[in-house]
Amino acid sequence: MTDSTTLLDHTQEARFGDYIALLKPRVMSLVVFTALTGLLVAPVSLHPLEGFAAILFIAIGGGASGALNMWWDSDIDRIMRRTQSRPIPSGRVDRDEALAVGLALSGISVVMLGLAANWVAAGLLAFTIFFYAVVYTMWLKRSTPQNIVIGGAAGAFPPMIGWAAATGGISVESVLMFALIFMWTPPHFWALALFMNDDYTNAKVPMLTVTHGRKATRLHILVYTILLAPLALGIAATSIGGPLYLAVSLVLNAVFLAGALRLWRRDEGLAGADKYAAEKKFFRFSLIYLFMHFVALLAEAALRTAGMGGW
Repeated sequence: MTDSTTLLDHTQEARFGDYIALLKPRVMSLVVFTALTGLLVAPVSLHPLEGFAAILFIAIGGGASGALNMWWDSDIDRIMRRTQSRPIPSGRVDRDEALAVGLALSGISVVMLGLAANWVAAGLLAFTIFFYAVVYTMWLKRSTPQNIVIGGAAGAFPPMIGWAAATGGISVESVLMFALIFMWTPPHFWALALFMNDDYTNAKVPMLTVTHGRKATRLHILVYTILLAPLALGIAATSIGGPLYLAVSLVLNAVFLAGALRLWRRDEGLAGADKYAAEKKFFRFSLIYLFMHFVALLAEAALRTAGMGGW
């Protein structure tokens, strides 16, 4: 991490929206959605007020992780085009303020989730914040091309936390939801890295595209996509799956595998405005892929509640 003098001067007065941006609201939305899914598909129902409180504090914990990530990464965020407009490198929020916000929200979210739900869920949330801020951001991200593989665990914990908030424990189903996101994360982020490779190169972040090249990255994407498919389909055989989920998953995985194959076979010599069209298309579909799997789980839960679900 570079000295604060290398960053932009804090010349603007921060607005409320800048502090919201500090929490990475787009990432937070994924945290909220997957955590809510974990909570709603669990075999134990929470009172709506308890459920709302649990999701609120999980969201705050996710935002705290984002603030701590932006605090630590403010030096490389200033270099990368994708992140130059973030609150710290743009000079709208001071680094020390970001650290204070991240630490304060971390403590509040963990304690309040423990009080609102249970301490198993709170412990998982605390570990998730630690894993994302310390293990991934401070250690893995700048030290190994496997950063996103191991670090992806941080983004995979929310459905486990939601499940634990409802049940007070961990089960095969919650572990499989974790595994789905964990295995999805590398191909998702490597696709992004393929068309944002210059950013990572300039910032000296050892993404797989930087250390091993684009061809090797495409092969890794294919391998992880192949490994992901049976795991995703296997959830259909658990208590939270069912025929609807299986049908949706079959279609999604067929399309995802076809996209990974196209990336692997693509011509490295392509040029022009559409040079990375395939990578961008794969990246966008990866978001749909994950979203629709969790929507299918919610649909199965709704059908079971109505007495029409299950095998």
